[in-house]
Amino acid sequence: MISNIGIPGLILVLVIALIIFGPSKLPEIGRAFGRTLTEFKSAAKDLVSDEEKKEEQKPVLLKKEK
Repeated sequence: MISNIGIPGLILVLVIALIIFGPSKLPEIGRAFGRTLTEFKSAAKDLVSDEEKKEEQKPVLLKKEK
C-alpha cells in the first residue's frame, strides 16, 4: 500500500505535516521517529539473536537405528 504513494504523494504528505505541525516541530518529530526506528531495529536484532542462541543450545536428538 505504501509503495503506491510515489513522489507526488510523498510531497503532499510532507506539506500537510508541515502545515499541521509547523516548521519548528518537524525536526523534533523526525528525530523522535528516527530514534523509534533505531530502537525497534535493535530490539528486532536482539530477538532474532536470542532465537538463534536458543536453537544452538537445544540438544540434538539422535534416532537409534534398528
